[in-house]
This record gives sequence, structure tokens and C-alpha cells, in this order.
Amino acid sequence: MQLAHALIHEIERGRLQPGSPLPSSRELATELGFNRKTVVTAYEELVAQGWLETADRKGTAVATRLPRGRPETPESSPPIGRQPIYRFVPPPSRPIAVPPGRLIKLDEGSPDGSLFPPEALARAFRTAALYAARRQQLGYRDPCGSERLRSGLAAMLREERGLVVREENVCVTRGSQMGIALAARLLARPGAVALAEALTYEPAVAAFQAAGVPVLPVALDDEGIDVDAVERACRNQQVCAVFVTPHHQFPSTVSLAPERRLRLVELARQFGFAIIEDDYDHEFRFGSQPLLPMAAYAPDVVIYVGSLSKLLLPALRVGYIVAPAPVIAAAAHQVSISDGMGNSLTEDAIALLLEEGEVRRHARKATRVYGARRDALAQAVRDALGDFVSARLPAGGAGDVAGIPRSRCPGPDRGRRARRRHHLRRVRFLPAGPRCPARAAARVRELPQRTDGGGRAHTGASGPQLIRRRCWSPCFCRSGAFSGPIAW
Repeated sequence: MQLAHALIHEIERGRLQPGSPLPSSRELATELGFNRKTVVTAYEELVAQGWLETADRKGTAVATRLPRGRPETPESSPPIGRQPIYRFVPPPSRPIAVPPGRLIKLDEGSPDGSLFPPEALARAFRTAALYAARRQQLGYRDPCGSERLRSGLAAMLREERGLVVREENVCVTRGSQMGIALAARLLARPGAVALAEALTYEPAVAAFQAAGVPVLPVALDDEGIDVDAVERACRNQQVCAVFVTPHHQFPSTVSLAPERRLRLVELARQFGFAIIEDDYDHEFRFGSQPLLPMAAYAPDVVIYVGSLSKLLLPALRVGYIVAPAPVIAAAAHQVSISDGMGNSLTEDAIALLLEEGEVRRHARKATRVYGARRDALAQAVRDALGDFVSARLPAGGAGDVAGIPRSRCPGPDRGRRARRRHHLRRVRFLPAGPRCPARAAARVRELPQRTDGGGRAHTGASGPQLIRRRCWSPCFCRSGAFSGPIAW
């Protein structure tokens, strides 16, 4: 009966879940050193009590419906020791990547995975696996990533983005977020801070904070980050990095003006900080030619972060960082101590898609589709909201931004009525809270602030100042985007 009681105990504490298969009586007897008849007797007793059940060709398993009076799901009685006794870093109260519940996330835009042909992907994976097997390349490999993919990425960056790089300047990552986190760890030093645009990509801020680097927000206007504010911060703080999204600023979609790009490069060389350039959606441009990345003309001060996840499929998790060879060697060491290496089969498959021109063909197709969807969304917003919101059609990227004019900014009660009046009953707005970068920007003491009566930035002799906002209305950044069960 000791075996029967032991099995009941394991079922009650949740180790054996309902429906879990058990080893055959012969296997269990051999493993425990029991007589097989003892195991058979215990199984028969538990089947009679309702703890186990048997089925032809399936053997013995834990019953899907436990005896009456017992918990249907063992998880309902927490086992001893489920709560840790040690200290650990807890997660934030609000997830920064995926919203809770069954809501569709409406923020910077996510790629449509159905646009990429699955047949081409399956063929590339099969070819990559056979190629690696024939050449004995299924073991541990370079932490910088597949040599074939790094060579393909370097060629793409030279031809399409003007970067003068070779494969030793490229490190493959699991998405651009990992690239940002690697850069943050490489640049972190005691007492240093990083700068970012007042509205920015929140996971990037979290990556710097996880590396022990505080992030100070810097003012932002229609021409991008305020470089005068960057200089003032550099004179008051030890700045190790400036994180920017110059191609399409996240989330405002504005492009960093050419003269500000050059001035930022000059400041980097003067004060010795690195520019982390997140070029997350370079391929999507509707109409005019995009400006060259800053890494194309300032490779000595720029760590360039890119991704194929936005272009192809997020599930592939392929990104990259581009930097001078010594920095890439340091990044490889960080990869070695975190996850060892990437998925070489996936990387070789993507390299094959690059070589065959499949990635370029898909980029042209996706740009046409997303351009049409952008126009349809803009028309739908105009039809549904009229002049209640102000919006401008972005020249590229996969997202759009709309704002409520301050003169029409409603209070909480009026806001609910406005959403009903404008057919937004099913859209949930997340108000700007204390974690919103826009509000954090207004509290940076090192940078002077001056606004007019309406809360707008005032331009004086010292240049544009930070905006101090007192408004409940949605802040269109990652910490204050709006979400709801809506599909466009």
C-alpha cells in the first residue's frame, strides 16, 4: 500500500496531473526494484478508487476526473515551497511588451505574418538543415552568428543603406531588443547616464535600467531630438549613450533633421558617448527616398541596431548590431555568457532567403500593402473622428500617430462622452501616468523648462524647451498607447 499512497500523494500535490501517463507495471517494477505483482496490485487498487484509469493501447494514466471530494485540479492546493524564500527582481506592474487580456495592441504596428510565403520559409529551413548536416555544422558555432548571414547582412547594408561594413562588423542577435540590451551592457559604467527622446521605445529604456544606467529624457519636436538639450545634459552629467530612432522617431514618426544628425555626431565626438541608432523599419518608405543612417557617415560613434523581424516575421527573432570590430568582439563575449549562441539553422535559412532575393521581393510587396493600409486607416480616422483629432500621414514606417488638440482636450467625464460620440466605445485609452516619458521629461531638473500658457514648448534664445503637460489625455508612447478590440 506504500506505493499506492505515494502515487496518491504525488497526484494531490500536482506533480502528476490529470491525464498524465504512468509507466507500465513492468517498467515501474524494474525501476523501483519491486515485484511486478506488487505494482499491478497498487495500480488495480487506485483504478478501483478512481485515481487511475486504463485504456486499450494507452496503458495506465491519472484519471481525468478525480474521486469525489478531492480537488479537480491539484493546482488548487498549492504545494509546500511554491513561494520563493529568496529575493529577486520582480517584474513591472504593467507588461511593457504584450497588453493583458484579449485586446489588440494598437501602437507602433506589427508586421502581417500572412504576407510572407510559408513555402519559401519551409524550403529555406530544409535546405539550411541539409547543408549544415552534410558539413558537420550542427554543433556549437560562433556567438556572433552564422558567418553566411553576417556576410549577407553586410552586403545588404552596403548596397541599400550605404554602410561600409564587412562581416566582422556584424553581430546577429535574437531581435533588435537583444541588440539594444547588448549595447546597454557594453556601455554601462558607474555614475553614467543615458539619454533618450522624451517619447521613446520603452523596452529600450528598460534595457538600460536593467544594466544599471539611468535614462534621462530629452525634448523632442517636429525635427527630432533637441540637440541643444543633449549638449546641456552632457555638460551636467556623464553621458555614456544617446538612444535615438532617427529614421522614423518612435512613436511620433518624425525624421531627425540632417543638421541635427551632424550636430549629434559632433557632440558624441566631443563628449565621448555612443549613439545607439535603432533603425527598426528602414524598409518601409512611402514616396521619398530615406536619409542614410547615421552609421553610414559616423561609424566611429554609432552602434547601429537593425532587425529582420519587422520585415519578415517576428517569430524568426533575427536582429543585428553593426559596430567597429572591437565592439563586436565585446558583444560576442556578452552573447557567450548569456545564451552561448543563436539559432544557426534559422540564421542560415534567412541567409539563403537573402541570397535568393526573397527578402527584397517581400520588402517591395509589404511596402505596397502597408502603404494601402496606411491610406485606408487615415481615411477611416477622418470619416469616424473628423476634426476631433489631428493627424498627419507618415512618410514611412508601420505606425501612425493621432493627437487631440489641447483646446479640445476633455476631462475624464467629457472624455467618456467624446468616445461614445465618436464611436469609440470599444477603445480603451490608457491615460498618461507617472511612468510616462513625457511627464518624466518635465521633471528633469538639469534641463531648463519654459512653456507658454497653453503648455506648448516656447522657443527662446536657448532653443526649444521641454513641455510640461498637465493633461489626462492619451500620451501616444508605449506607456500610454491606446488599445481595444479593433481590427483595421
